[in-house]
Amino acid sequence: MTQGKTQEPTQRYARVLSIAGSDSGGGAGIQADLKTFAALGCYGMTAITALTAQNTLGVSGIHGVPPDFLKAQIQAVVEDIGVDAVKLGMLHAPEVVEVVAWAIDRYQLKNVVLDPVMVATSGDRLIAAETVQVLVRELFPRAVVVTPNLDEAALLVGHAIEGIDALDGAADELLALGAKAVLLKGGHLPGNEVVDVLLQAGGDRRRLASARIESRNLHGTGCTLSSAIAAHLALGATLPDAVERARAYILGAMAAGANVKIGAGHGPLNHGFAPVPTHRLALKAG
Repeated sequence: MTQGKTQEPTQRYARVLSIAGSDSGGGAGIQADLKTFAALGCYGMTAITALTAQNTLGVSGIHGVPPDFLKAQIQAVVEDIGVDAVKLGMLHAPEVVEVVAWAIDRYQLKNVVLDPVMVATSGDRLIAAETVQVLVRELFPRAVVVTPNLDEAALLVGHAIEGIDALDGAADELLALGAKAVLLKGGHLPGNEVVDVLLQAGGDRRRLASARIESRNLHGTGCTLSSAIAAHLALGATLPDAVERARAYILGAMAAGANVKIGAGHGPLNHGFAPVPTHRLALKAG
């Protein structure tokens, strides 16, 4: 029996790279990122910055990956598979930040979403104090959007952010640090409504509000939101549309996981509440 000629492929997947830390409990970090990419129809890849020993109760240990090996991971992925969007998560040391900045410039990586992971849901500090200044200097100008929560934003601007009325001013301060756009997440503020502010350079400002979902399963919400934004950017959405769609996804994941018990502390979202098939894009050079 004669076998026919293999047809040359004409399609590829939307490719998203997570450069972040590993969460052994599976609720945050690269584990949450990969679940999010898959649920939104993207092909996920990783370059691991650190291993953490953690569960729903907190972080008990952090083991950093050597910068040269982080660099090797990024090179292996980008030079073979290619990247349409990048999510940056836990970057715990200055030399790690410098490797990421090098990679963005060397490979002209686009659609970079920076989630400045500094404090875990449990309250554990995940970044060295001396890293913050390097993170701002090297990565704020290179990212398409920075997505801090209130605790992270307070560390960045040097003061507490108290009340919804303070969100706009804090977003202005964050933009002044060199970011092209900022999504300041107001979920830690009290009240029945959650308000986020998206501010882009040039003055486009949007307030995004939604009813608060009562749940103790909020571990990995920041990782998931930033990953969802990156996924939608990889699929061709504009930044405002990517943020809107990512918020809709995370609200669904929170609601679907609210009545579930995983572990004794802050459990995960339900990332797979409404998965879609992996999207195929036209295969083009590069």
